Amino acid sequence: MESVGAAGGVGHVSSLHRWPVKSMAGEPVESVRIDRRGVAGDRAHALFDEHKGKPRRLTARQAPRMLHWSATYEGEVGADAVPLPLLRAPDGRSFRWDDPRLATALQADFERVLVLRRDLELMADRPDSILVTTEATFDAVSAALGRALDLRRFRTNIHVRLDAPAYAEEGWAGRRLRVGEAELELLDPCKRCVIPTRDPDTTEKDAEILRWLARERNLLFGINARAPSPAQIAVGDRVELI
Repeated sequence: MESVGAAGGVGHVSSLHRWPVKSMAGEPVESVRIDRRGVAGDRAHALFDEHKGKPRRLTARQAPRMLHWSATYEGEVGADAVPLPLLRAPDGRSFRWDDPRLATALQADFERVLVLRRDLELMADRPDSILVTTEATFDAVSAALGRALDLRRFRTNIHVRLDAPAYAEEGWAGRRLRVGEAELELLDPCKRCVIPTRDPDTTEKDAEILRWLARERNLLFGINARAPSPAQIAVGDRVELI
């Protein structure tokens, strides 16, 4: 694994992504509200089944067909004013989160009993966090694998383009990233699970992605961050590592 230093620089927000229901397809957005919990509305909803007699938060690891479902919000999304998401099934049917038909449709598709939960404290794997990824690292991984990857595989929140080399974010823990009016605390590089191996459209598995990340980058891609104060950020906002 190539070593990285604390290199950094300036740039801008290339794209923003929000995932209303954990492990389902989400939505690109032009701006988001953030606070210490993360991106407003991000993973505010999840499906639970039962595993070994205990509730388990269901993900695409157990049910890859979750990726065929998408979830979006209509209207403004505030930190404590998160609308109910609209879910679209693979066959094109749409259900609002409170539609009594939704649980039946999900259970039929995933062939398991499910409980739908909503929690505005958010339900990311890493509590109180935001995932930041860089264009340089994304391009470098794609080049190393010899094919264009889809950024949605990595379920990022804030994707930035800045004058730092690929993998530089692996050395940023403990620093801060200024994004527009926000100042994010950079926590630790994100260690990836199997989710990036699934094509976000077909769910076809590409195990080589995870094998390469394990072999070359110790499974790291992106960096977890936290927003100590509420802020609004938008695509195009200036980014600076400080």
